[in-house]
Amino acid sequence: MTLDQLRIFVAVAERGHMTKAAELLGISQSAASAAIRSLEQQHGVQLFNRVGRNIELAQTGRRFLPEAKAVLERAAAAHNVLDHVSQTITGSLSIAASQTIASYWLPRRLASFHEAYPAVRLSVTIGNTRHVETNVLDGTADFGLVEGRTESDILRRAKLDVDRLMLVVAHSHPEIAEVSCGHPDIRGLRWIIREGGSGTREVLEDLARREGVSFADLQIFLVLPSNEAVRQAVEAGAGATIISELVVARAVAEGSLRSVPIDLPKRDFAMITHRDRQASLAQMALKAHLGAKAGETVPG
Repeated sequence: MTLDQLRIFVAVAERGHMTKAAELLGISQSAASAAIRSLEQQHGVQLFNRVGRNIELAQTGRRFLPEAKAVLERAAAAHNVLDHVSQTITGSLSIAASQTIASYWLPRRLASFHEAYPAVRLSVTIGNTRHVETNVLDGTADFGLVEGRTESDILRRAKLDVDRLMLVVAHSHPEIAEVSCGHPDIRGLRWIIREGGSGTREVLEDLARREGVSFADLQIFLVLPSNEAVRQAVEAGAGATIISELVVARAVAEGSLRSVPIDLPKRDFAMITHRDRQASLAQMALKAHLGAKAGETVPG
């Protein structure tokens, strides 16, 4: 006895017609007849009475019908369980993220990922771009999220979003001299910057190179380990910095910081993974989720 035989028997029994049952199941009338005949012969019973060109359930068929339906229902339930198991994504993910991403871009996206995949446990460590790269390379993190350049050629890099950078000073800061239109005199500024290996420090290094200024000639007044510390020092009037709009947008809107016009390139927020490590289903799900969310506006 097979599930196909049971499906055909139930279809014929409910419709009282071999051809209509066959059409419903997408098989030929002869195949349906052969299945019923085989089932009867296997068990030495008669399930239907043939009355002229019509058929009707015999007494054995009437007794067998609820049992056949029950078996088919249980088979469908078992199938659904296996489907559910195969589609449920579980496990844990270790994420290393640079400060700007971890503090301002990632939290709401992880919250929505948790709603979609509640069986996945997430952990996040925060460091600068260089630390994140190291964590992915040594396997401490399943993948990293960075805004700075990465150096290793065994990392895959996938763009997730774009970040806008700003040069900001305190609202009370004196007007800044320009060497030419749109080019402030960066040598005349006192700079508050992040530590080596951070993405925002790289941007200032690139700016100095473009302006033909040695980084060593800049007035580096203060080196701090976090975006928040940098922002607060700039608000206090200690100097200037280049920093993500995500970090200072509210302070600029409220007037405690002032944006200085300057042409700064946008930078990518990117996911980095190790080329030699196979991604888990959870990793693939999070990558797809973050990529899908990249174009959405996340309220501040």
